[in-house]
Amino acid sequence: MGHSQVEKQRTHERIVEIAAKRLREEGLEGVGVADLMKEAGLTVGGFYKHFASRDELVAEAMDAAFRGWEKRLAEKGITPVEVGAADYIASYLSTRHRDDPGEGCAFGALNGELARSDAKTREIATERMKINIDVMADRLGGKDSVAARSKAILTLSAMAGAVGFARIATDPALSEEILKSVTTMLQDMVPTKSDA
Repeated sequence: MGHSQVEKQRTHERIVEIAAKRLREEGLEGVGVADLMKEAGLTVGGFYKHFASRDELVAEAMDAAFRGWEKRLAEKGITPVEVGAADYIASYLSTRHRDDPGEGCAFGALNGELARSDAKTREIATERMKINIDVMADRLGGKDSVAARSKAILTLSAMAGAVGFARIATDPALSEEILKSVTTMLQDMVPTKSDA
């Protein structure tokens, strides 16, 4: 790849990363192309050198958003499967995650909007959902176990719902209570070494 192609790829990735953060902060419809390109230090006309449409950008940004946590772990030399269920639950249901949707889970930030998004974006979300269920089922006893898969689905649904509820709550005490209550309930389901 020539220098200009490498630079174009870096610019493309920067636009996608900015969009992924903004989508989680402002919602799927909350990000305008003009504002996004301005934040990236580019002109609106440059957008079409990188994307055929806004929908194409949204799909790429959602994929990047879903991979963000894995990317941050990889920078620390950790794979997602190395994070135990109890630690994953505690991290996900933390005030840090609640207070920073731009760096957090796209499901926790965009569940309702993803359900109403275009087919390509929903397909990306569905594939990520399958991956998350498999990984969580492994953490809870094995992805081939029907019981572990059911617990994984419950756990992931409860976590995304709890973060969403905690973000909605205008009462700080209620917001904290939601996070702590769901953390406690879900961690009680995590198998201990003596359960194995």
